[in-house]
Amino acid sequence: MSYNPITPAQSKASAAPAKIRFGKIFWPSLWAALIVSVIGLLIWFFMIRGFINALSQDAGLKVKDNTVLHMSLNGPIAEKSQSKFDPISMGMVTKIGLADILHGFEQAKDDDKIKGIYLELEGAQCGYATAREIRKAINDFEKAGKWVMAYNSGEVVSLKQYYIASAADKNYGFPSSNFEFLGLGTEMTFYKNTLEKLDVEMQVIRGSGNDFKSAVEPFLRDNMSDSSRVQVEQFLSSMWLDIRKEIATDRKTTPEKLDQLAEEALVRDIEDAVKYKLVDGVKYKDEILKLLAKKAGTKKDEELELLSFSKYAKKRFYQNQTLNEADEPNIAVILAEGGVSRSGDGLTSEQICKLFRDVRANKSIKTIVFRINSPGGSALASDEIWREVKLTNKTKKVIVSMGDVAASGGYYIAAPATAIFAEPTTITGSIGVFGVIPYTGDMLENKLGFTFDRAETNAHSILTTNERLTEEEMKIIQESVDDIYDDFKSIVAEGRGMTKAQVQAIARGRVWTGRDAKKIGLIDELGGLKDAIAYAAKKSKIIEEKILYYPKVKKDALGDFIEQLEAQEKMSIKSSAPELPASLVVYYNQLRELESFQGIQMRLPFTMTIK
Repeated sequence: MSYNPITPAQSKASAAPAKIRFGKIFWPSLWAALIVSVIGLLIWFFMIRGFINALSQDAGLKVKDNTVLHMSLNGPIAEKSQSKFDPISMGMVTKIGLADILHGFEQAKDDDKIKGIYLELEGAQCGYATAREIRKAINDFEKAGKWVMAYNSGEVVSLKQYYIASAADKNYGFPSSNFEFLGLGTEMTFYKNTLEKLDVEMQVIRGSGNDFKSAVEPFLRDNMSDSSRVQVEQFLSSMWLDIRKEIATDRKTTPEKLDQLAEEALVRDIEDAVKYKLVDGVKYKDEILKLLAKKAGTKKDEELELLSFSKYAKKRFYQNQTLNEADEPNIAVILAEGGVSRSGDGLTSEQICKLFRDVRANKSIKTIVFRINSPGGSALASDEIWREVKLTNKTKKVIVSMGDVAASGGYYIAAPATAIFAEPTTITGSIGVFGVIPYTGDMLENKLGFTFDRAETNAHSILTTNERLTEEEMKIIQESVDDIYDDFKSIVAEGRGMTKAQVQAIARGRVWTGRDAKKIGLIDELGGLKDAIAYAAKKSKIIEEKILYYPKVKKDALGDFIEQLEAQEKMSIKSSAPELPASLVVYYNQLRELESFQGIQMRLPFTMTIK
């Protein structure tokens, strides 16, 4: 064995790390980065290429012979089609517009290649006025000699879902589905006890005599007031009467028989619905497809031609609007939907006022249909829109078409129009105002330990939510609210040819259905969007209607891409992230709405869902 001694210097040298040349790190890292970048670009390129291919395949929208349109109502129906990301559900929300739907029915009615429509319903989200417009479109389509077959599926067939489906020639249901036929009802949420636990006090100022303006009751009470209950029961009864009449007509029964079925809760599932002749039979999906193939005249070895109604309607509507814009349109339809505010989402005075100015400046436009679907909101924003409607009506007749709801601020902006149309089930009126100022001082002090002190030059220099309003300050705000309410009554009196005393008798914040509103003079005619357009054309002596919708229709590339994914790959667009329960989303949205209140409000007297 040999022994080789190691000196301390050699030992230190061997322990030190070997030096790595710069080139050995830089060049491999650079090449790796380049390769990753190139791969990323290639992936991005193929994604974009696939996106473009998906859209280009849709460009022509070729309709084959013996085609059946597949109309799937399983989500929200808005005034205009749109696709956007919902941060609450963490998924894409695609809404089809009522204008697209109505135009789709009109086009399909005259399209020789379209044999009929397969209407599949599972959770359609809209109001009863919108549902009624779809029903009328179905009836009109059938009168042209074509057919509609409805299929009610899902865990529960709701009354609203069946109300739409009942207009179809044939109605079927999934064997295991439950069936709701119990009449109309609504449940309201009250926050008084919650606010008390949080040491929050709501300081409420209503217009004098606004005893029906119950929008503030959830913050002051734990149940409905007598006046609130009276108006709710009245308009629910009115709506239920119209719904029963229309279902009875299409199902060849009587409204009284339908009321008995609801009162005794005799219809609980699809089998019961068949027994009492609300639907024609119980079918699984494969059986429905066989029936459709037979109705369409599909030969034994051929495949049933199903085409998305949504795709068909949107494409045809987009084509129509593109042509009309280039060919001197003569009727403008301005769509206004959501809570009234100055800016942001929904029905904003910033956007609507601009649209009215644009329409006034368009010399080819002879008349305007103002479509309103709104519970109201900011009094100031409502006044801004009212001014533009009034100015426009002096030179070009404005005809209002009310959707599911056009109440409070939503009615205020309709008042100066030449004529107002509403469906029998439209919720309207609510002529009244209120203000809500929370007092949060006790909450911040008791829950978080905050205290406040102030210095001011005058008695009312600081109006803050951390200090209660004095009696004098409450009086000042009450006077302001009363002034706005008085202006509201004056505007309605001027627009509807009434005295202020007559308006006061039907105002007080009270809500009416369209049918009752016609009896008391708040609207002129019962009817939907198509009826309002026909009236506008007649009043302006327009023979050939060339309708242009505002905001102008744009190509919905995102919505088309989503439809391609759903149709070709059967993919779910929603993220896998967990969603909030539906009931919590409702409460969240109500609290967000409360937070957005600024200034005096002209708003529907309650937030509710009619079932």
